[in-house]
Amino acid sequence: MPTGSCFCGNIKVEYSGDPAMTALCHCADCRKISGGNYSNNIVVPSANFKVTQGTPKEITKTADSGKSITSCFCPDCGTTLFRYGDSFGGIDGMRIIKAGILDDVNVLNQTKPGAELFAPERVKWVAPLEGAGQIDAMPPS
Repeated sequence: MPTGSCFCGNIKVEYSGDPAMTALCHCADCRKISGGNYSNNIVVPSANFKVTQGTPKEITKTADSGKSITSCFCPDCGTTLFRYGDSFGGIDGMRIIKAGILDDVNVLNQTKPGAELFAPERVKWVAPLEGAGQIDAMPPS
């Protein structure tokens, strides 16, 4: 069972089963949330996901898609751990785990992104990921 945690270790999460989707996202929100040029995401059903330690803080906003998105982060160190939103079935739908929080790099090695969301917003010096579907925006829910 893959596990993950925030930078300070106060919040821990885990998930089971195969991801429903793996994707890089190039939208402005994901660049800001990740502090990088894009975010790497592992999407799992909420029933297969749980917070095993600590209580994340949440912030909700209207995403680039026009739908609500909630980011869950550590109130101590600020690490964004996961998100959920209207494009992914709301609070009872999917969890969008920020792949960089996973503890075992082998999970990342075995979970290559299958899509790139908001591909036209990719910074020009980052090449498209070979074999990943190039999607212009958020896939329809």
